[in-house]
Amino acid sequence: MSEHQIETHTEEETKRVATRLANLLRPGDVITLEGDLGAGKTTFTKGIATGLGVKRVVNSPTYTIVKEYEGELPLYHMDVYRLEDSDEDIGFSEYFEGEGISVVEWAHFIKEYLPRERLDIKINYIDEQKRMIEFYPVGSHFNWIISSLIG
Repeated sequence: MSEHQIETHTEEETKRVATRLANLLRPGDVITLEGDLGAGKTTFTKGIATGLGVKRVVNSPTYTIVKEYEGELPLYHMDVYRLEDSDEDIGFSEYFEGEGISVVEWAHFIKEYLPRERLDIKINYIDEQKRMIEFYPVGSHFNWIISSLIG
C-alpha cells in the first residue's frame, strides 16, 4: 500500500482527481499507470486530458501504442501492453524528454526506458464504482505534486 492514496466512488470523481493532477504537471513529466483491465487507467487519462485542455475524445491507444493529443501542453498517451516480451524502443525518450506530458499504461513492460524521476500510479478496482488510487512519486518534483494534490 502507498502512503499516498485517494479513494474515489465514481468515474467522475476519478477524472476530477486526474484533472487536478494535470494542473500541477510541467512539460516532460511522465506518469505511469498500472492496474487490472477495467480498473480505470484510460478514465484517469481522460481526466488528465481535461486538465490539459485537450478537446478531442481520449480513448485507449491499444493498437497504436501511442496517441498524441494537443492541449495547453501536448499529451502523449501510451498503452505499451503489446510490447510485453519485446525490447522495441519506439522512441520513448523523444516523448519523455519532449514538451508534453507522457502517460504510460502498463509501464512495467518498458521499465528500462522510463526516466528515473516520474509519478507511478496504481489504480485498484474495489467494486463497480469504487477505486483506490495509489501514488508513488519518484523525485522531489513529484513529491511536491503529490503533497499539493493530497495535502
